[in-house]
Amino acid sequence: MTTPDPSREPEPTKPAGTATTPYKDRVYRSPAGVVGGALVLAIVAWLGIDAVVVGEGRTPWLALATMLFLVPLVFAYTLRPAVFVNDDGLRVRNPLRLIVLPWGQVASLRSGFSNEVVDDSGTKYQLWALPVSVRARSKAARQEARAARAAARADARSEARSDARAGQGGSLRGGAVGAADLGAGAALAADGPRRAETDRAMDELRELHERRQGEPGTQGEVTVRWAYEIIAPAVAGAVLLGVLWGLG
Repeated sequence: MTTPDPSREPEPTKPAGTATTPYKDRVYRSPAGVVGGALVLAIVAWLGIDAVVVGEGRTPWLALATMLFLVPLVFAYTLRPAVFVNDDGLRVRNPLRLIVLPWGQVASLRSGFSNEVVDDSGTKYQLWALPVSVRARSKAARQEARAARAAARADARSEARSDARAGQGGSLRGGAVGAADLGAGAALAADGPRRAETDRAMDELRELHERRQGEPGTQGEVTVRWAYEIIAPAVAGAVLLGVLWGLG
């Protein structure tokens, strides 16, 4: 009996989904929200633990109930929000819900006073992880205006030096400076328009949506799941607080 040569065995078929995708999974979060939430949680934990350790009477119980009520909510509205993106679709993790939207079910991505994704049925879901910042938009607009003025000045200086060289027969130094000015103007133009961070993120999502919405692997149903792991302890803390205050 001969033993089959392993080198001649057919290679096993790769399971679906193992192929390398052109767009790596990406996660969008709000850095300000994460930092602010971590600070608030630290303060709540510090005050709450101190009240539990040194408090008397009902104080430790009130502190525990308050922490049970506040910690899940602070976590939900600051650290939890995220948008997970890949070639198949969006996974939007909002404070109290998790929404999965295949690209084929996404109708549009809107930016106004808030960033939203709209599915084919017209239902809107806010992207908590990508908050709109009017301050960031104003800063980006000011940077864009400064860049445009700098590019215009560089072009004007380059044209003036070109005219001067044409009248004087040209010089090596003037040509080098003129080339430098042209390069600076081109570099400023190549940077493109300045955009706020969340606006750039929305542009990336729209571009990926346009590329992937018609692909066979991006079809499916929109699913929404409530975050009971956040809701349950917050409700329990609220009930416990109400009972303690009711007992006087």
